[in-house]
Amino acid sequence: MISKSAFVHPDARVGENVTIDPFAYIAGNVTIGDGTWIGPNATVMDGARIGKNCKIFPAAVVSGIPQDLKFRGEDSTAELGDGTTVREGATVNRGTAAVGKTVVGENCLLMAYSHIGHDCAIGNNCIIGNTTGLAGEVKVDDWAILSAGSMVHQFTHIGAHVMIGGGSKVRIDVPPFIKADRDPLCYLGLNIVGLTRRGFEKERIDEIHNIFRALYQSKMNVTQALEFIEKEFKPAPDRDYILEFIRKSERGIIRGPK
Repeated sequence: MISKSAFVHPDARVGENVTIDPFAYIAGNVTIGDGTWIGPNATVMDGARIGKNCKIFPAAVVSGIPQDLKFRGEDSTAELGDGTTVREGATVNRGTAAVGKTVVGENCLLMAYSHIGHDCAIGNNCIIGNTTGLAGEVKVDDWAILSAGSMVHQFTHIGAHVMIGGGSKVRIDVPPFIKADRDPLCYLGLNIVGLTRRGFEKERIDEIHNIFRALYQSKMNVTQALEFIEKEFKPAPDRDYILEFIRKSERGIIRGPK
């Protein structure tokens, strides 16, 4: 159902069973998937690619132009996966020439007044807390939770299943599976509660925990710890993901608590 009080550009591609409430604005270069709800006063601008069964709450803006002075009006997109919710006042900017698209995966929750900057890549099942802000080209892997009021520096990478405490300043990369908090941000142990809720068996959690003990609780530096982990732990998807994440980190990873 499309309200007569909404503006929907005739070139917009709107799927079946889509609800667009009064005073919503839908631009022309837009795709909206089946079953999606666009709330009153929501704004969906050129370049938006919204999946099925999404919810866009009042005053949210999807695919606004980037807050980047290098942007020159190039074609780009902001893409939301199926089942994703964008709460009140949240903003998702579209991409720039650097990447060309901003992507938020499936079944994500962008809480009120959060911001996803240009060219970010957010995985599936992520939660971005109230007023949390992601600068441009941030990467967040699946199942990560960034609690309210966190600020994430440009180009930072946050691993899967991470839990970041509220009000955190995320300046460098955060490896997967862990909890991080304090200022400066540091490793505070494994995200055991989150991993258990997602079906990780105890043996698997213990193996991941032992890997991070070698990384953060031994007297080895990062290079030595990675060599130790590769030698002492059998190849497995979790081990390999951790090793690859750290070795590919361009900004460096957070340290343990002092």
